[in-house]
Amino acid sequence: MDARREEIIRRMCEGESLRSICRSEGFPTCSAVIQWTYKDEEFAKQYAHAREAQADALFEDLAEVAEKALQAETQVEVAARKLIVDTHKWRLSKIVPKKYGDKIQTEHSGEMTVRSATDLKDDELAAIATGSSR
Repeated sequence: MDARREEIIRRMCEGESLRSICRSEGFPTCSAVIQWTYKDEEFAKQYAHAREAQADALFEDLAEVAEKALQAETQVEVAARKLIVDTHKWRLSKIVPKKYGDKIQTEHSGEMTVRSATDLKDDELAAIATGSSR
């Protein structure tokens, strides 16, 4: 792996955003880095690991900002820190949704009839196969 790719991975692991890294002189665009993940399986694995490390670093920052919010002296400071906390939480949910995203549970209520294909008549099967309604 070339030095730029290694540097991107290192900086992401330290919590820096890809956008910030790509703004640095001599670095490719964000879209170019994403394209590398499609073309280079090893880089894709390292990039995925770096995204998780980046999220963990962001989570640590979130805890620090939340602690500072408790020490805020004015309503403006409280509001500003709340906005930062909410933004960090949103970013975390996008970076590693399985780890930091909202848990979603789906429940079904009501009745449901399950029919086997062997229970259907020939005209019903034909309607399904052609996508037409009976």
